[in-house]
Amino acid sequence: MVRTLRRRGRLIVDRSAALIRLLAEDQAEDRAVLAGEPAYVGLRERDRARREAVMALLADGWPDDAEALYAAAWVLNHGDLTGEAALGSRLAARAAELGRPGALWLAAAALDRSLMYAEQPQKFGTNIVPDGIGWRLWDVDPATTDADRVANDVPPLAEMQARAAAITTPQPEMAGAPASLRRAMRRWGTLPEA
Repeated sequence: MVRTLRRRGRLIVDRSAALIRLLAEDQAEDRAVLAGEPAYVGLRERDRARREAVMALLADGWPDDAEALYAAAWVLNHGDLTGEAALGSRLAARAAELGRPGALWLAAAALDRSLMYAEQPQKFGTNIVPDGIGWRLWDVDPATTDADRVANDVPPLAEMQARAAAITTPQPEMAGAPASLRRAMRRWGTLPEA
């Protein structure tokens, strides 16, 4: 239940509680569905609605508490846009400054997602993507060291590569893959024939 307050006759939503509720809804979703399945379309629509709600709640400023910042960051990390993921990274970084466990990793993962959406190499190597044959890390900036990763609660690169290689989930239907992923697959030499 979201608390509301009245100020000068206006109904004010308890922003922190609303953000935490949105995260709970996000976390309750089944994320094992594959792109192209009807359930995936519904998931992405619910994700979009939650991101819009987060952006509306942040319109008057950021919350002061780490839990609400973390919640907003996590919901935005499930976005489709570079700007949403970049904002999620900044929110998570602030939550980390306030001591929220897990926020350093989330800041790194959201930054990586924003770079991936901009078709740039990830800094840390947290995003695993289908490539038409198997699963792999999106390209990673070679200048980032494992010490940089560990300082941001991200496992070493070899561990992330092993995680990607161990995924046995079937490949999603690539006909509906984002154009950026299709361009990367072409670059990697893994784009299936049409």
